[in-house]
Amino acid sequence: MTHKNETILERLQVSAAQLTEVIDANPSLRGIILGYLAEMKLKQTWFDRPEVAKSFKYDDHDRLKKGDLVVSYKGREFTIESKSLQTNTIRYEDGVWSGKVQCDASDRRTVKLPNGRRIETTCLVIGEFDLLAVNLFAFENKWRFIFAKNSDLPRTRFKRYTATQRKYLLATLIDVTWPPQPPFRDEPFGLLYEML
Repeated sequence: MTHKNETILERLQVSAAQLTEVIDANPSLRGIILGYLAEMKLKQTWFDRPEVAKSFKYDDHDRLKKGDLVVSYKGREFTIESKSLQTNTIRYEDGVWSGKVQCDASDRRTVKLPNGRRIETTCLVIGEFDLLAVNLFAFENKWRFIFAKNSDLPRTRFKRYTATQRKYLLATLIDVTWPPQPPFRDEPFGLLYEML
């Protein structure tokens, strides 16, 4: 039986060095851990403040509800999708960090497009969430985020989809930079206010 005051290291009976070794040897595990830590840091950094009336998270297994964090701001609920950098895409040149963020669903699913049609895809759909938050930890090992409205994100160019379908499906890889370039910003509240 575990005790609430035990750390994960105590529960698993491993040292910090052993856990670090396992995480470093398994990039997919590192990605999962970083992703969930990013959700926690996103909430702590930006949404644990008086102007946010409440915040919560949908069940990860509910495929009908996208979003890693839901916040209530000025009387409206906003859904935020949290994503991380693809570390093998990171570059630093002339004072600018650049990379790509994978912005898709974890597996294929049937989605309803705004025109009423259904399609099976891993792409996320416009309007499926309100705000994309990208954690830039991998740039400089600092917890920073950039934000963009769903409606401003690039659409897929994948030729397997029709021109009409591409209009409604988000690109699965999106270029990001630090300092941010449009449509990204370094804070979320201006974007939330625009969506009110």
